[in-house]
Amino acid sequence: MAIQKLQKKQQETQTKNEVKEAILASKKAFLIAGFFSLFINILMLVPPLYMLQLYDRVVTSRSNETLIMLTVIVVVLFITMSLLEIVRSKLLTKISNKLDYLLSGRVFNSLFDLANKQPGKATALPLNDLTTLKQFLTGNGVFAFFDAPWLPIYIVVLYMFHPYFAYFAVFAALVLMIFTLINEFSTKEKLLEANNLNRASNIFVDANLRNAEVINAMGMKKNIQGMWREKYYNFLNAQYDASSKAAIWANVSKTTRMLFQSLMLGLGGYLAIHDELTAGMMIAGSIMLGRALAPLDLIINSWKAFSSARTSYNRLNELLGQFPIENEQMELPAPKGDLLLENIVVIPPSSEKPSLSGISMHIEKGDIVGMIGPSAAGKSSLVRAMLGLWPLAAGTVRLDGADIHQWDKTNLGKYIGYLPQDIELFHGTISQNIARFAEVIPEKVIEAAKKSGVHEMILRLPDGYDTVIGSGGATLSGGQRQRVGFARAVYDNPVLVVLDEPNSNLDDQGEAALVNAIQSLKELNTTVILITHRPSILKVTNKIAIIKNGKLEAYGNTQEILAQLAGAVQNAQQRTQQVQKVSLSKPGS
Repeated sequence: MAIQKLQKKQQETQTKNEVKEAILASKKAFLIAGFFSLFINILMLVPPLYMLQLYDRVVTSRSNETLIMLTVIVVVLFITMSLLEIVRSKLLTKISNKLDYLLSGRVFNSLFDLANKQPGKATALPLNDLTTLKQFLTGNGVFAFFDAPWLPIYIVVLYMFHPYFAYFAVFAALVLMIFTLINEFSTKEKLLEANNLNRASNIFVDANLRNAEVINAMGMKKNIQGMWREKYYNFLNAQYDASSKAAIWANVSKTTRMLFQSLMLGLGGYLAIHDELTAGMMIAGSIMLGRALAPLDLIINSWKAFSSARTSYNRLNELLGQFPIENEQMELPAPKGDLLLENIVVIPPSSEKPSLSGISMHIEKGDIVGMIGPSAAGKSSLVRAMLGLWPLAAGTVRLDGADIHQWDKTNLGKYIGYLPQDIELFHGTISQNIARFAEVIPEKVIEAAKKSGVHEMILRLPDGYDTVIGSGGATLSGGQRQRVGFARAVYDNPVLVVLDEPNSNLDDQGEAALVNAIQSLKELNTTVILITHRPSILKVTNKIAIIKNGKLEAYGNTQEILAQLAGAVQNAQQRTQQVQKVSLSKPGS
């Protein structure tokens, strides 16, 4: 037990710092950028020292040669500094790109895992968080963090001019650091609140855009807009409070820095009056102090961007921590389609009550199993558990003897066909949708279309198989979407096909095509699980499972189950007739 707890703690630590580890993967580039920052900050001394030489040497000596030589040196040093700045910027861009390379795939996969675990809560916003973090790493704000540590260089040079200059610089730096801390504590909570409210507002809009047709048709837009406006205005108020406080301290910092530069001139004037330094040192000291304090001032002005990047960093860590990297699994042999359910219990995402409990059944290869039962009985939950889409609270689903979660999802997917109740087609051509956006092999696409009885319908479209459909297949009717989705499910002859209400949007012709397609799957010895409320389609099955209240009421041969159902219906009718006869007879008769 202690070892398991230790392993769990180690795993949590690893996943908790995944973004940090991705950033540290570029540690060498950061160190090189910091090394360049050292030379850049040394070269930043060139302007004040150049002015110092002009005032104290060139002006007094009136030497053109000295002026020309100093100017040439300054130009060369400025060109060098510019090149170092360019190299440093490119290094940070490479760090940003490497961070994207290491994390974008992980974030993308985690979003789909989140969509399975908590339907309706997954959005593309974490990808925006990754963009925010990358943008900060390549923005001006990060240069302030690189330059601020080199403040001692300027203090040392100022000390060489006069100790009072160094003391004053330390005092000015401490004041600006205090402003930075005050800015942090006064805006941190409001910026976090504003980010969370903005996130909630965007999620709300995304969710309702998916139902725009219903909202427009039923005149709900004004009501939905009112709900969104409340969320959005809460975000604006929080952002206004945070931005107002940040603006106050940014302006105070800027004004204070300019004040300190002027006071440095005053201090230099006082020392020059007493012959403790030259006029050139007085001017150079003021410029140097301004350069020394500039990174601290920039940190305050960039604090909002830094806070947003920090929030994005924490949210990414939280997301990736929920879905750690799965260990690479050994590829198992191609499955045959034999399913075994061992006393499974399923609790739907965002629910505490099981939708299925104690389900055990064996679906042999080649079985055509019809699942029937009342609405909300747990049929869809059962097929999601069979496919490994929902985690099990207890029990095991085995495919060809192996736990369904032992299979690599990407490798297993090509052997599975799935047609959910809510048909989702994607932006692209019909052929791409049928081929699951893998390489389009025309023969296989046409074979799947013919098998599902949709080939002729596709040929009647403007561009046939090359017809581009929008997101969700909005350009197709409900029946067309269902039949194209069915073609996608049977593409490349999967060994297991799960159909959830495949005939809900089909007319008689479409249902006849569906029956023929299932018959062809039966001939290929494909395992088919069919959820339906229409008893007419049960004639193609060889087994029926009855699900009621999350339990398996009956499972067996189709004819036997149908006979039991017919007998139960007949008995119920007889009882009803007897009750009616008793109620209609005279008392005492």
